[in-house]
Amino acid sequence: MVDLTKYIRDIPNYPKPGILFRDITPLLAATEALQAAVHAMAEPFRDQKIDVIAAAEARGFIFAAPLAIELGAGFVPIRKPGKLPFDLHSFAYELEYGTDELQIHIDGVTPGQRVLLVDDLLATGGTMEACCRLLEKCEAEVVGCSFLIHLVQLGGAERLQPHKVHSVLSYDEDEIESELG
Repeated sequence: MVDLTKYIRDIPNYPKPGILFRDITPLLAATEALQAAVHAMAEPFRDQKIDVIAAAEARGFIFAAPLAIELGAGFVPIRKPGKLPFDLHSFAYELEYGTDELQIHIDGVTPGQRVLLVDDLLATGGTMEACCRLLEKCEAEVVGCSFLIHLVQLGGAERLQPHKVHSVLSYDEDEIESELG
């Protein structure tokens, strides 16, 4: 078993003072750790008949493509405005200090398809909640959301209810939990 916590680098005060950044680049550079992470992110969804893996740019893409291969599904990118060249579904959502928007090609996900959403990290859940709403607008079925890292104290999992939320590593203020040991 691979201890993935050894591959997550903590960078204090980045990108601003008071933030502890969980850097995944050491994990991405280690073949065994990356394979273990993708396998663990896919595990609870193996028998769920996933049609499509979807992820918002940019770090979600890193895990979405190999998860699509692992689960025998397609991959569909969810992007910010101005990045996709075809007809789009869009979803605007509120941020703490303004609004943002996500887009997906109208033929990226079809009504009734079973979709797994993927990202590297779950914090407050705002972007992933917007992804869920965008896919619901496409009449897709969101089977669940899978993350490498979950920052438990920020409440993202609660925000994504009733969708199934799975994370490989959970960081709380006082402890670190890993499903891999």
